Amino acid sequence: MRTETPPTVRLEDYRPSDHLIDRVELDVRLDPHDTRVTATLALRPNPAGRAGAPLVLDGDDLTLLALELDGQAPAPDAVRADASGLTLHRPPQRPFTLRIETRLDPTANTRLMGLYRSNGVYCTQCEADGFRRITYFLDRPDVLSVYTTRIEAEREAAPVLLGNGNPVEAGTVPGTDRHYAVWHDPLPKPAYLFALVGGRLDRVAKPFTTMEGRAVEIAVYVEPGKADRAAYALDAVERSMAWDETAFGRAYDLDLFNVVAVSDFNMGAMENKGLNIFNDKYVLASPETATDGDYAAIEAIIAHEYFHNWSGNRVTCRDWFQLCLKEGLTVFRDQEFSSDMRSRAVHRIAEVRNLRARQFPEDAGPLAHPVRPKQYAEINNFYTATVYEKGAEIVRMLRTLIGETAFRAGMDRYFADNDGTAATVEDFLKAFEAVTGRDLSRFAEWYERPGTPRVAVSGSYDPAARTYRLAFRQTRPGAGADAPPLVIPIGLGLVGPDGPLDGPLAPPFAERVEDGVFVLETAEDAVTFENVAAEPVPSLFRAFSAPVRVESPLDDAARLTLLRHDPDSFNRWEAAQRIALGLMTAQVRDETAGDAGADDFVVALGAFLDAEALRDPAFAAQVLALPSEGDLADEIGTEIDPDAIFAARRDLRRRLGTGLRERLLSLREALAEPEGTPFSPDAAAAGRR
Repeated sequence: MRTETPPTVRLEDYRPSDHLIDRVELDVRLDPHDTRVTATLALRPNPAGRAGAPLVLDGDDLTLLALELDGQAPAPDAVRADASGLTLHRPPQRPFTLRIETRLDPTANTRLMGLYRSNGVYCTQCEADGFRRITYFLDRPDVLSVYTTRIEAEREAAPVLLGNGNPVEAGTVPGTDRHYAVWHDPLPKPAYLFALVGGRLDRVAKPFTTMEGRAVEIAVYVEPGKADRAAYALDAVERSMAWDETAFGRAYDLDLFNVVAVSDFNMGAMENKGLNIFNDKYVLASPETATDGDYAAIEAIIAHEYFHNWSGNRVTCRDWFQLCLKEGLTVFRDQEFSSDMRSRAVHRIAEVRNLRARQFPEDAGPLAHPVRPKQYAEINNFYTATVYEKGAEIVRMLRTLIGETAFRAGMDRYFADNDGTAATVEDFLKAFEAVTGRDLSRFAEWYERPGTPRVAVSGSYDPAARTYRLAFRQTRPGAGADAPPLVIPIGLGLVGPDGPLDGPLAPPFAERVEDGVFVLETAEDAVTFENVAAEPVPSLFRAFSAPVRVESPLDDAARLTLLRHDPDSFNRWEAAQRIALGLMTAQVRDETAGDAGADDFVVALGAFLDAEALRDPAFAAQVLALPSEGDLADEIGTEIDPDAIFAARRDLRRRLGTGLRERLLSLREALAEPEGTPFSPDAAAAGRR
């Protein structure tokens, strides 16, 4: 067991690998306690590396059985090998072959990293650095290789043998009770995307034809007796494939796409090339046991791992500091998929709630770090809400900043320029600079700076000039005085007592506001609307256009206007939440104060339900849902009285139920499924429920 402190790895110290591995041939002979792995590596010096450098391969808890260099055993003084690595002191300065045989005990591998056996199934987990627990290797994401894998096992114990890529051969081992399968992945990949599975598994499958005409078989493998709960996951894969073609122009590239779901997989889900592995709680569902939330989660997680086929696999990360490049981008992609499959309004609300609950506290605490951190001691601590969720918000801001058409063109350029390579954040932004002609160097600061910015907003109306001025000021807690301002896209509009207002922007600000987005690029700035007949209510940060904390001038009267008339769904929900928090906070602090605005809130919610409940019942349910006791405690901040908080929420809920009773009963009747309607997990049925 390791006891030493791992060394700190720094982004600034990155240098290319001194050697590359073009091809990998693996022969894995599975045995519960005595698995033998023979790796034949086709290596060559990297022109971008150090000439004459030793070959240093990573290892972790390995037993070396044999080593050959170009078919010959190297001299004893030419190599150093132990459980944690293998060094060839003077490797050839030309292409050469290294053959390495190691021995593993999959059953004893309780870390569940590398190759392990649990519940009778052989399985792998190689991200971030688990492949070095299978064989000695250049276990880093910028070394991409073409893999051919032969897997052998007892047929009775492991009748199913799966690997990356396409199957090319299968058969029995003469004179034994063992069989084998050979898999070939023609697309170069880093070692962390390697996978194999062997065991007794049931299978469901369906065909899919890509937009390029490729016939693909989608298969889901599950533990025996669970196949009847895999249909929804299979359907989610098919919809993910079709959506990625339409939304991003990305087609699948192999003949098979396999999903394996086992109960003992420790990472939740993993995007191994052509062989995604999941903990089965993210795959299996049936109407008897799964909630609507379970179905939505399965759909999103299946999609996330599939979308990695391009954002992570075809274009991977140069180093682990670029983790946000695959994870933040893929989270954004799965969010967009879920928004198209279900209610976009509801999904955006869920995304922001999650961001505020998980990432904002992380950004405000002692573990705050940039989306692209600058150093780490343990790579597995990198998988954070900041890297994933804030990383996704940065991609979303980029789309808001340049517009949907330019964003799609930039994504196409990114995939085209970097296909088959290990990329960086700079490569990502460079693609968008190329298609827009914009300098995104200042926008890139979002990747480098920790902390959640604050934006204070003030508004002033001039009735004589019929103008409305919005002023913005940004600050970032913890940032030094010399820290440059961030580029913050602010979705905005004006709302009046009868609905949204339209009016041109007064010069010189017109050219800086496009499609309802104002870009705050300095510490302070302002924008002026003209031809405004009466004082409006500003609708700020529509669709939560930037991951910031907003200090706005709105009171409950203004929020009621937004709840009734704002065309932005997120801000309608936010207005209802803020009104409810205000009413409940007032009651906690003064037993009678919360009554004052409750009647107006009931009236506004009634009007909202009349307009929206049948059109998008899932969104209507979100607007009606009160903030939790925890949200209320956070709002109060100090001197928390749990009993008073509980009572305030109970009383407001009772007030709304009483005031909206007839509407709610009517809606229940209108949205009820006819007697005998079969259960459907789709978004429309879930919304009605």
